Amino acid sequence: MLPVVVINWDRFHLTRAELRMLLISAAFGIPIQFLLQFQGLAHTTVSHASLMVGAMPVLLAAAAAIFAGERLDRIGWLALFASSIGAACIVLGGSHGHVVRGEPSLVGDLMVFASLVVALAWILLSMKLMQTHSPPVVSAYTILSGTAMLAVVVLVPWLLNPVTHWNVQAPPLAHVSLTAWAALACGGLLCTSITTLLWNWAIHHVPASRAGVFLNIEPALGSLLGVKLLGEHLGPYAWLGGALILAAAITLTTRGHTPDPAIILE
Repeated sequence: MLPVVVINWDRFHLTRAELRMLLISAAFGIPIQFLLQFQGLAHTTVSHASLMVGAMPVLLAAAAAIFAGERLDRIGWLALFASSIGAACIVLGGSHGHVVRGEPSLVGDLMVFASLVVALAWILLSMKLMQTHSPPVVSAYTILSGTAMLAVVVLVPWLLNPVTHWNVQAPPLAHVSLTAWAALACGGLLCTSITTLLWNWAIHHVPASRAGVFLNIEPALGSLLGVKLLGEHLGPYAWLGGALILAAAITLTTRGHTPDPAIILE
């Protein structure tokens, strides 16, 4: 994201209210969302987490109805209800007792779902900023500001150990393998930076209905890769919940009037 910031350094000016909104958005989007999501992934499976992501299009529709004044008809609210039932099925399908690493759990699924709610707040705040500023620039400043906040959350308690005696362990930098570093670099470059820039550029050229359908590819592909590549298993509740979530998301994003080509998802 640094090249985007450097190129637009002299052209990006925020009011005090916009700066406050940017910092709140950054806090939601990076430290809070990622810490919740990664901690949840440590207590559940990739397949379960991917199916939970399928609730995001429906959460966006509900947020639009509540905060943006958009109206949903009976089928729309039925789809929201079905998606909620689906999320409940996935969560209830997790283990309620001792949490075993690599197995789905109630705690892990709930933390992943909480990270989706936080991500929704990030999206709504970012969209408001993108009404008056370039989406790539807003994304760059948000991610860099959030990264600085995350560094403070992770590193400051460790640096203050001699004073506070909190017994916080040092980050295990020396024990991270070269393969893990390469995976982290690819994740940051390909899964966060480039995909964010591509998404923000694409939503100015793709109608809302089509963009919503593309968003539904993620949970389906993620759960499939979790089963095929990582050897994970989905129980009957997870299959049922995933089917309800995907069906609800596809219903909300494909039905209705065909959008005018000039109306692009913002």
